[in-house]
Amino acid sequence: MLTVRRAEERGAGDHGWLESRHTFSFADYVDRRHMGFRNLRVINEDHVAGGRGFGAHPHANMEIFSWIVAGGLTHGDSMGHRRTVRPGDVQYMSAGSGVHHSEMNASATEPVHLLQVWILPNERDAEPRYEDRNFGEALAGGGLVAIVSGSGREGAIAMRADAEVFAARPRAGAELRHRLTAGRGGWVQVVRGTLDVNGVRVQAGDGLQVDDPAGVELTLTARADSELLLFDLGG
Repeated sequence: MLTVRRAEERGAGDHGWLESRHTFSFADYVDRRHMGFRNLRVINEDHVAGGRGFGAHPHANMEIFSWIVAGGLTHGDSMGHRRTVRPGDVQYMSAGSGVHHSEMNASATEPVHLLQVWILPNERDAEPRYEDRNFGEALAGGGLVAIVSGSGREGAIAMRADAEVFAARPRAGAELRHRLTAGRGGWVQVVRGTLDVNGVRVQAGDGLQVDDPAGVELTLTARADSELLLFDLGG
């Protein structure tokens, strides 16, 4: 079964320096129909003004990663990490037993555009950890690239959750395939462009939930130069 979550139907927050769209319930936006999907809990699309960001704040027992669409984001945390990530980079943090971090626009003048994702962990109160990695070279090939993996998939950042996350930047006309095995669910989040997924048209900001107990072969056809995240979920 394929269910589309349209971009314009998402929750919205406009704080002047921050414009945010919430695929699932988050902060002041609560919709009991959209509390997450399996162990995927948050997909926020954020535009942060130059010189602004999120000051130090706590997290615990959540797997969190940021996907940078445009601009730069500077991360600092209570583990001693301070890094700036840009498009093609994945910034991952396993909050575990508890950590404080901040996320600030690396530019004083230009906005940063990012997606932040939260996934529920498969173990609680583990030691917090941080990693970032650049996937730009792999993404240039246009295929699906594993970026965060609960199975330890080669080349991906290892996470503490039953989830495999892929990114792709297919050119117009390209076709991608991914098999969801029996018992697993999928989510396709379109970052930019237009895709047909098993005949269903989705565009920038749209999400597509895939839930078929028997498993399903996904065929993703780019109708324009596009960018996407694909989640293969247990949970």
